[in-house]
Amino acid sequence: MSKLGTLGARLHRGEVGYDFVKNRKIWYGLSILITITAIVGLAVRGLNMGIEFQGGAVFNTPKNTSASVSQAEGYAEEASGHDAIVQKLGDGSLRIQVAGIDTGAADKIKDKLSDDLKIEKEQINAELVGPSWGDQIANKAWQGLWIFLVLVVIYLAIAFEWRMALAAFVALIHDITITVGIYALVGFEVTPGTVIGLLTILGYSLYDTVVVFDSLKEQTKDITKQTRWTYSDVANRSINSTLVRSINTTVVALLPVAGLLFIGGGVLGAGMLNDISLSLFVGLAAGAYSSIFIATPLVADLKEREPQLKALRKRVLAKRAQSGAQGETEADGADESYDGEPEDAAPAVVGPRNQPASRTRGRGRPSGKRR
Repeated sequence: MSKLGTLGARLHRGEVGYDFVKNRKIWYGLSILITITAIVGLAVRGLNMGIEFQGGAVFNTPKNTSASVSQAEGYAEEASGHDAIVQKLGDGSLRIQVAGIDTGAADKIKDKLSDDLKIEKEQINAELVGPSWGDQIANKAWQGLWIFLVLVVIYLAIAFEWRMALAAFVALIHDITITVGIYALVGFEVTPGTVIGLLTILGYSLYDTVVVFDSLKEQTKDITKQTRWTYSDVANRSINSTLVRSINTTVVALLPVAGLLFIGGGVLGAGMLNDISLSLFVGLAAGAYSSIFIATPLVADLKEREPQLKALRKRVLAKRAQSGAQGETEADGADESYDGEPEDAAPAVVGPRNQPASRTRGRGRPSGKRR
């Protein structure tokens, strides 16, 4: 078995792990800092909306046009007085986008491009996008996003509970805000492909979150009938037991997306890949982070406000303090378990004292110590 597979098995059994829930204030603070940075970037720089959202014109030249991308960009900006986006396609033709112009301006730009590029006017294909159509696309994009979020909250509230639904909703908003903020800071064009990418990464983020929630729901059945673990302990173990799977899923998904973004968009110059690949790359990474560091610790915070679980935490901590004062080991409680929790399991937290107790040590003796 590989080292990663061995680590995953030990994490699942609770032999090793990291206390994500205990350090949740660190993750909350880091997430707030990143989110504020994204919001400031969005407020200061704004989004570079594509032609589909603000209207304009697209000019397509014939194959094997001799002009370079930079030359065509200069000609288009001089003719229109607006910023232009030029892409060289695989057949050698150029795709020139100029946003924020009307039909009359488009005809003049087409005439000027024909003279500058030394191409017959009839060979330049012009496609106009009206601003009203762009508004319709933007409204439908927002509607689709909010419908998705509402359905997700309803499903999670039914399948799990409202606290988990709320935590998942906060994580999804966190992912959207970071991704949109990165778009504003980088300056990439926002197109319908960007919206598709956002909806896609929300699905990935939700998948990781639901996997942890399902494990947490299973392991916390009848948790109040024991006094060995708090809800936070079990939540932390649920994160650790699914940690390797979450990492593997995210890395496998990020590799092809990184190829689209850095090789396709950066090296090969296929700029049309940037809109969807950036949203996927940032969103997948943010989704994996939020499901581990935000959603589950937030559920633990909300659940331990309940009177029963608050009382359970007091009993568990009191018992641990008493056991520590008497010099007892964890094996004293090895026979005490609840449904879904094996007797010899241990909470996934760091520290040598959290190694799983032996199945036989301490049984049949009052204190579990050698006489």
